[in-house]
Amino acid sequence: MYPRVIALFLFIFASGALQANDAAVEMPLRFDPASTFGEAVGLQAPQAFEIREQHVRVPTVDLTVEPDDLWERIRRGFAMPDLNTDLVTDRQIYYINRPAALRQIFTRGQRYLYHIVDELERRGMPTELALLPMVESAFNPMALSSAQASGLWQFIPSTGKSYNLEQNWWVDERRDVIASTNAALDYLQTIYEMHGDWHLALASYNWGEGAVGRAVSKNRAAGLPTEYQHLNMPGETRYYVPKLQALKNIVAQPELFGITLPHIPNRPYFVTVESRVALDLATAARLAETPVDEILALNPGYKRPVLPTNGSQSLVIPASKVEAFLINLSRHDPASASWRTYELRDGEGLESAADRLGISATRLRQVNGLSPRARIGSGYTLIVPSESEGDRITLANLLPTKPQAGAVEPPPPRTLIQRTVVRGKNGRPMVVERKVTVQDSAPARDKAEKADKGKPGKRAVEEREKPSAKGNAKAAPATKAGKPAKADKPVRQEKAEKPAKSVSKAPAPPAKAKAEPPKRR
Repeated sequence: MYPRVIALFLFIFASGALQANDAAVEMPLRFDPASTFGEAVGLQAPQAFEIREQHVRVPTVDLTVEPDDLWERIRRGFAMPDLNTDLVTDRQIYYINRPAALRQIFTRGQRYLYHIVDELERRGMPTELALLPMVESAFNPMALSSAQASGLWQFIPSTGKSYNLEQNWWVDERRDVIASTNAALDYLQTIYEMHGDWHLALASYNWGEGAVGRAVSKNRAAGLPTEYQHLNMPGETRYYVPKLQALKNIVAQPELFGITLPHIPNRPYFVTVESRVALDLATAARLAETPVDEILALNPGYKRPVLPTNGSQSLVIPASKVEAFLINLSRHDPASASWRTYELRDGEGLESAADRLGISATRLRQVNGLSPRARIGSGYTLIVPSESEGDRITLANLLPTKPQAGAVEPPPPRTLIQRTVVRGKNGRPMVVERKVTVQDSAPARDKAEKADKGKPGKRAVEEREKPSAKGNAKAAPATKAGKPAKADKPVRQEKAEKPAKSVSKAPAPPAKAKAEPPKRR
């Protein structure tokens, strides 16, 4: 019996294989056991079933392939824990109800996002931080707060100096995209290592690490949670992290909020070039075949139309214009520059320099922030303006309102208070005050101050007593408040008072009479 069963099984298997080969092209794989086989082994034959080939593609994320879209690259680097609070929902509603403002922020960010993301990944930091300038400055590098915080990352002057951001008459690196980004990421790394929590680090960036540390210690001492959302903090800081979380949620799923993000290619937007040829921003824009506004947006750290002349000059230009810029720079004649600098020679004044440069002295003072009374000497660097009307209008915000170091502004006229004791109608002495304007030269004043050092108030009295012309004529006497005047001539009272009689010694004022206190300027 067994040999027959084995033979039957081989027969069924062979015939099934031949049948499958004949119908492989037309029919799916099919398994149909023969009824005789079921009968032979004493089993009921099962129903026929089919195995069909599936072509459903499961979506996957291949992290080994660099994405073409920068937004996707940012999403892949999200590494902060999410914050889920009512304030986050509130900020999401705020942003999606202002699509024009949100679109403007994203459009501005196209210039700077690649560089920021690249730096974050190089340091191993969460890419959510690339969205922080949206909260700080709306990606406006010229933003200036009431606390004098400036730039994309809103550094105040003192913190900027702590992180080696140069601030002088020519440049403000708090506005420089590359320098300020390096400083901001250094600072964020420092405060993250201090707290070990990104939400607390962000709160410290806005409020100060010391203030956050004290708030955490206070909650810990009271047995309360020390997470960000449980701290007692100012309103601005309380909304700070929710703003960033709301923007993160919008970037993560823009279609969920009905937002369309502008396409940002995952490649550098700008590059830095070094030039040993003196350049100004208007000429650089012409050489790069780029609008001046674009050059200003990429080089916001420069505060003047002309780049500083100390050493080589760094200039940021669009990556797509590098080749054209280098070719045009090799053919550039420095004499054809739109704006330039001029250093005063020995014995040369501003007026003679203006004649040499073919510009009015008034215009030259105006574009250099110099008042008509300001004095400058040899070695002083002047900005020589362009004659192009378009350049003057575009670069008007880069013209100084105050002169650079080296200009000496004469001191303003001093106003002295002359006090004279006179006898009133009721017979009581009274003090009459009168303002006297003194226009003395700085050397004479310094000499007098040196002579009167240690004798407060004496020099002012003596100056009022100096005769205005040669001879023995005496000026009206001036005395300290509350003391009688010794005068050879009657002392005039102000308009409402009649001339007082001459006295050699005025009686001491009664105990109740009080002299008026001197007014402070």
